[in-house]
Amino acid sequence: MKDLKDWLQSIGRMVGEWERPLKEFLYGMTVHELVVEIRKERGYLEGLFILAVFGDLIGLPLFPPYYSMRFLPYVVPALDRWKRSLMRERDLTDLVSQDL
Repeated sequence: MKDLKDWLQSIGRMVGEWERPLKEFLYGMTVHELVVEIRKERGYLEGLFILAVFGDLIGLPLFPPYYSMRFLPYVVPALDRWKRSLMRERDLTDLVSQDL
């Protein structure tokens, strides 16, 4: 009886050791590329939104400042990242997708 209990515990430990790598492997095979593309698309849309609402920060006023100020508390965390992405130097390889 004790041998069976020890054997079952060792099988349980082996399953526990292989659970995380197996989950990561299946995630990578099935949905990883989709998640990466969705994150890129979210970044593009977020940048477009900030440009439309806070374009006056770079000299492109589209909305009156009153409406922009109402969105300010929600956009403050993304403003620095947006400014850096606008000023980042780009080359031809940035235009080509990495999925070649």
